[in-house]
Amino acid sequence: MAKTPPAKKTAVNKKAPAKGASGRPAGLFTWIAVGLVVVVVAGLVIIKVAGSTTSSSNASFQPADPAIVAQLTSVPASVLDTVGVTSPVAAVSPPQALKGQPKLTGKSSTGKTLPEVFYVGAEYCPFCAAERWPMIIALSRFGKWTGLGNMESSTLSGEAFPGTPTFTFLKATYTSKYLVFKSAELYTNVFDAAKNYYSPLQKLTAQQSALFKKYDTPKYVKGMQPSNAGAIPFITYANKFIISGSSFTPAVLASQTRSQIAGGLSDSTSPVTDAIIASVNYQTAVLCSLTKNQPGNVCNAPGVKAAKKVLALP
Repeated sequence: MAKTPPAKKTAVNKKAPAKGASGRPAGLFTWIAVGLVVVVVAGLVIIKVAGSTTSSSNASFQPADPAIVAQLTSVPASVLDTVGVTSPVAAVSPPQALKGQPKLTGKSSTGKTLPEVFYVGAEYCPFCAAERWPMIIALSRFGKWTGLGNMESSTLSGEAFPGTPTFTFLKATYTSKYLVFKSAELYTNVFDAAKNYYSPLQKLTAQQSALFKKYDTPKYVKGMQPSNAGAIPFITYANKFIISGSSFTPAVLASQTRSQIAGGLSDSTSPVTDAIIASVNYQTAVLCSLTKNQPGNVCNAPGVKAAKKVLALP
């Protein structure tokens, strides 16, 4: 895996600028866009959100195409194992290990206590858009998704990586005998001119907010500047591993439709597929560390073993 550059020191503007403010590059993948600051942190690209949220509805929710979901949740084993953690075109960053932290657990639909994966993002965010692809695929190897919705990141003029095709977890349900998944999409991709920011969507619980504020900080995220605490996307894998930012640049998905990206997942020679699948294998290896390497056919797969070797996991 190619090395990515270190974090660039960038000031965070917590007050959203006027609609249409243009993004401007300040490094390899460093952008300042509408109401947000995007920076490189330890090889990850992040977005900084501003302000608190309140609950809101999203009238434009569109269920994901079942055929596309099927492609996501049935990536050929040959592709997963051929790619492994190799992505020649775009560098892929693995999750970061946390040491000595209390394990995050949740209750499954059957009342069983299981390791919890918790995600914080927003529908306007192109880096969240990129990260949802490998997340959905990796988690599908341990359980089943329902209720995923179609989504694209903001198309506002001047926005970084506008219209990145993706999904939303707004109404999603994940069922697994190994893991619990919870999520919060803090904002829609609809810009509210009156508030000079994106419309609020879901609100964190008090426990989730405390978790987010504790771990999405320089104390736990390698290379993060203090001003970038609270960046999205943020994912904690039972407080044993975390991701703050996208594992690969959304530029990989540029000029691709949702259908084209999903359809390409059967082609291990596709640069888009390589970036997504390399991240999938890293995330799967981390999930296997939470499930005591179950199911065996997933956790003993060659692609996952390659990721375990990089992450120094048994």
